[in-house]
Amino acid sequence: MSKFRFPTAFTILFVLIAVVAVLTWIIPAGAYDRQMNEALGVEAPVPGTYQQVEPNPQGITDVILAPIAGMYDPGLLGSSSSAAIDVAFFVLIIGGFLMVVTRTGAIDAGIGALLARLRGREHLMIPILMLAFAFGGTTYGMAEETLAFYALIIPVFIRAGYDSLTGVAVIMLGAGIGTLGSTFNAFATVVASQGAGIAFTQGIVLRLVILAVCLAVGIVYVLRYAKKVKATPEASLVADMAEENRSHFLKSAETEGETLPELTPIRATILALFGLTFVVMIVGVVGLDWWMGEMAGLFLAMSVVVWIVAKFDAATAMDEKTFVDTFVDGARDLLGVALIIGVARGVVVIMDAGLITDTILQSAEGAVSGLSEMLFINAMFGIQILMSFLVPSSSGLATLTMPIMAPMADFAGVGRDLVVTAYQSANGLVNLFNPTFAVVMGGLAIGRVSFDRWLRFVLPLVIGLALLIMVLLSIGAILS
Repeated sequence: MSKFRFPTAFTILFVLIAVVAVLTWIIPAGAYDRQMNEALGVEAPVPGTYQQVEPNPQGITDVILAPIAGMYDPGLLGSSSSAAIDVAFFVLIIGGFLMVVTRTGAIDAGIGALLARLRGREHLMIPILMLAFAFGGTTYGMAEETLAFYALIIPVFIRAGYDSLTGVAVIMLGAGIGTLGSTFNAFATVVASQGAGIAFTQGIVLRLVILAVCLAVGIVYVLRYAKKVKATPEASLVADMAEENRSHFLKSAETEGETLPELTPIRATILALFGLTFVVMIVGVVGLDWWMGEMAGLFLAMSVVVWIVAKFDAATAMDEKTFVDTFVDGARDLLGVALIIGVARGVVVIMDAGLITDTILQSAEGAVSGLSEMLFINAMFGIQILMSFLVPSSSGLATLTMPIMAPMADFAGVGRDLVVTAYQSANGLVNLFNPTFAVVMGGLAIGRVSFDRWLRFVLPLVIGLALLIMVLLSIGAILS
């Protein structure tokens, strides 16, 4: 009797697209009037203007074309999200860059040097890295940018005796919990505050508390799992893939055996260039308004720079053909990830084309009317959780919901900043495991962790974080 195998990410996403298409035949089509919101720079829904419109149910052809349209869709309501094709191309360039650096042996040599210095204290990598990613999440909503780090960090954890899931958790939970507790994230807190008509600094104390508490819980959770896996490798949720993953992530020509290459001056220089690339990327995103095109150009240029530097050592040198073949091989390795990103966007494409997004929002508006302070803010948190499955983009969700939901806080007797906090906490929480969020499916694909195993790992943490956030929101409502 054959064992049941959980469907692949592609199958899950296509099923979700089909389900949403069926809903467009059941849920009445509707729309709010929209007007330009100067603060947001986009057209936003106007409270009290919802009306039913001519339906546009989605059929089989629409379902088939949804992943294609998802590649080109720039994001809901003209939000700051990139089109999926921009992200997909960025991922392919990252794959080429990483393969070129890996081919020189610099990463493996650096891993060997790091592990030698941390011998017996490898677990310290978990809180250090999660704090670093959380900083990126809370300040600018680090999401797509994390895709560049998986192929670097996962081999470090595998070499240290952990599994690939540990590396995935450090990156995804670190950045995700940071975004959940956004402080001055322009794509979540600032956009939502502008939509709510308040300063983004209002409510920052509660958000800092949520960030600190949730991140501490997340770090402890990952540390416990990592400790168990290192002591008992069979306890790993990806134990059956251990050898396959080890071969995949530690695959440079020089390290097929267990001996790591020497950290020569040229390899050290390549590692410095490698690290500098990520520093420049972050500076460009935060300070120069870079996005996918500029970041892809950076990684492409640095691939050439690494190739030139590698020529100064016979152990790392590549001729022009080897360099190009290596780059293309790296891009090919992440082709599946690039395709998943487009398919994930297809869910939102169907929902918007079927004109049911505003109907769902109008139903949510009615659900929170007339509730007490505590019930209101927790109902708002629950509604934003549901909406986040349908609209994973933080800026898109803020633009859609804040003009409608924030004014209702005035009638419930709570501050509008609490509505902003409930929104960003819910959106960040859902995007720790949301199958319609391309960053989740892309990260899992790079880390070779199936969606069902990620759910087994992360759902207990998600439930615990949800309860903590509800308690903190309730306290905020009482004190407001």
